[in-house]
Amino acid sequence: MSITVTLIIQGLAFLAVAWLVMRFGWPSIIGAIEERQKKIADGLAAADKGQKDLAEATSRADAIVREARERAKAIEDQASRRSIEALEAAKQAAQGEGARIVAAARDEASTETNRARDQLRKEFGTMVVAGASRLLEREVDAKTHAQLLDKLADEIARG
Repeated sequence: MSITVTLIIQGLAFLAVAWLVMRFGWPSIIGAIEERQKKIADGLAAADKGQKDLAEATSRADAIVREARERAKAIEDQASRRSIEALEAAKQAAQGEGARIVAAARDEASTETNRARDQLRKEFGTMVVAGASRLLEREVDAKTHAQLLDKLADEIARG
């Protein structure tokens, strides 16, 4: 055979194989390539979406932390105000109680002073009557004695 015929037959065989590959094999190869490209594109899109979601989640987490810090600060300020108010209320209550105790002590002291004065007046009156009876060298009866004491106590009280 001649080289030309061999080349033509090989050319025809090449074209037949190329046609068969193009007809039956090529679509499945192209389909696999396109499917792989689609998977890669979907993976990249999912990665981009994941990055965006991560960024959004991070910003939301930062906002939540910021809000929690603000709430904690507000609660701390409120607790501080309440403790100051409670302290002021306790101070006022203590001052009121102290004033009440001082007033009661003053009243009690005044009562005791008046009792002591009355007791002293009576004793003084008794001593005056005793002194007067010694001077008169006679005993004054009890009724007259009581009248003299009352009269003397009234005079002393008046000044």
